Amino acid sequence: MTDPAPGAVLRGAVDLSSLRNRPAAPAATAGATPPAAAGGPTVPLVMDVTDDTFAQVLELSRTVPIVVDLWAEWCGPCKQLSPILERVVTELAGRVVLAKVDVDANPQLSQAFRAQSIPMVVALVAGQPVPLFTGAVPEAQVREVLGQLLQLAAQNGVTGTVTPADAAEPAEEGTPEEPPLPPLHAEAFDAIEAGDYPRAVAAYEKALAENPRDADARAGLGQVRLLARVQDLDLQEVRDAAASRPTDVEAQFAASDLDLAGGHVEDAFGRLLDLFSILPSEERAPVRERLLELFALVGDADPRVVAARRALTTLLF
Repeated sequence: MTDPAPGAVLRGAVDLSSLRNRPAAPAATAGATPPAAAGGPTVPLVMDVTDDTFAQVLELSRTVPIVVDLWAEWCGPCKQLSPILERVVTELAGRVVLAKVDVDANPQLSQAFRAQSIPMVVALVAGQPVPLFTGAVPEAQVREVLGQLLQLAAQNGVTGTVTPADAAEPAEEGTPEEPPLPPLHAEAFDAIEAGDYPRAVAAYEKALAENPRDADARAGLGQVRLLARVQDLDLQEVRDAAASRPTDVEAQFAASDLDLAGGHVEDAFGRLLDLFSILPSEERAPVRERLLELFALVGDADPRVVAARRALTTLLF
């Protein structure tokens, strides 16, 4: 997290102006209770936020800093990071609120925050955005960053707290605990949290070698491979290369990876379908394989996958 001077809060880093004046939602949905009046409002510590309800979160950020978790259902690293964020925010007992944004369902927020890669975590302090980090990071780093966020919020006069409205209910007696992860899956998750993607890939590959029908390992492997491919990419360089070299397979692969990692699923598919259509038939196989890999990441039942698969079939025949 950068350390702006008191009062600065990285103004202009993200344009949220179009989201400020939305009317309040007519009724609160589960996990998205509107904040009460300032001075100790009662709100969930973890809430799902949409394009339509985000204005309420902006207002709440004048009382307490908001951590915004931009994620997607298909994003494996997001599923590793989100429980860490929820745990740390809950332990802070009302000094911070976590707002979760599904980038697929909320394109305006995704665009406003320039979510080119997810998971992406930003904060709101007094209505202003503060970039925090991208990617799945270890819990110790999350704690350190949120500690810095609280210091920054105090420098900008945001020192309030909220009353938790979503305290966990006691578990019923006899409720079975979730079974532990298989050892190789656990090893992969630990490697993802440590940012060691090659070790995570190796763990998933070993799990698949032992059980080729392990659907979770197959999905995890695809997600980690994507994360490993995009972690060192420079967005502007990739965009410029893709624009200047429309038939360069590697350039288009890199751009489509960034599209998908940022939640722009249709853009990723469309880019590769366009590439497939203009390449000679003997050069198409790698593009088809990459499309099938991305289809598997998003999920065969997703309507965007259905449409793209139909388009690919049309191009094949």
